[in-house]
Amino acid sequence: MHLPGISLARFTLMGFLGSLTLALSQAQTPEVPVAPALPVPPKPGAESGKNPIPEDLIGDEHVREEFGVNEFTTPSIRKLFEMLDGLGKLSYDNLKRPITRQTPSDRVLVSLGLGTLIADGFLIVQCEKVEAMEDVGRALIKYAKVIGAGGRMNRHTQSLFEHSIDGKWDDLRTELALTQADVEAEMVQLRDVDIAHLVSLGGWLRAFEIATRSVADNYSEEKSHRLVRSDIAEYYAAGLANLSPAHQANPTLKALQEGLATMIPLMTATEGKKGLTAEQTKTLADKAATLSHIVTDSMNK
Repeated sequence: MHLPGISLARFTLMGFLGSLTLALSQAQTPEVPVAPALPVPPKPGAESGKNPIPEDLIGDEHVREEFGVNEFTTPSIRKLFEMLDGLGKLSYDNLKRPITRQTPSDRVLVSLGLGTLIADGFLIVQCEKVEAMEDVGRALIKYAKVIGAGGRMNRHTQSLFEHSIDGKWDDLRTELALTQADVEAEMVQLRDVDIAHLVSLGGWLRAFEIATRSVADNYSEEKSHRLVRSDIAEYYAAGLANLSPAHQANPTLKALQEGLATMIPLMTATEGKKGLTAEQTKTLADKAATLSHIVTDSMNK
């Protein structure tokens, strides 16, 4: 499915290919130099010395592929949330959080909160809680409107409601993933790529809180191995360090950067072990919750 939000990228690419085709068709002799082959794009995030995104976190939706492997790409929240698939049945009552009707005035918090809401949506899908989707869907519209992507979000919300009522959980996952992709496309067009990264970061913080708490409550070393992903935390920490000076000064982002720096050492297994110990898992879960609450507590003020 190709979305209109990336028409500018598609138009630019088609214009380039059209010019290339015209130049080749006008060539009269073999001596005319042939245009060089297009270069192989680097891994997402690798440009300008940025940390590349871990390969298993790059979404496979067509809309991400169209403007995908470049400096604008952020990890797919859908991919981030798939790490919960191997954790067994999740306890929704233990992992849910209140969804309020309030919307923060700070655009940074709104962006982080939008990602958090998408992750909440995946938790609802994972636990098949139909009744909870309406509050999340309405909150998604409000948050998206604040950052300038409300029109795009509106067209997904009705599908979210319909799929949840019909119990089409796979379709719900797809629709939630497309909400992130649409926001990304909108932010690229508005030249506000920092916001796209913050949406993804908010999604990861909430997903990681859910994952660590679930493993801590039902510990096994095999499950804890899924939490040993310092590469993801390092990617987001590097992303925060590369934000614009205006965003760097934001107190919420400063707190998250400091928190990530102290959490990364906790995401390494003891030598000789595949995963974390029960005590290490609990410590990591507490730290992940503290980081996630920097966002979620502010959303509810």
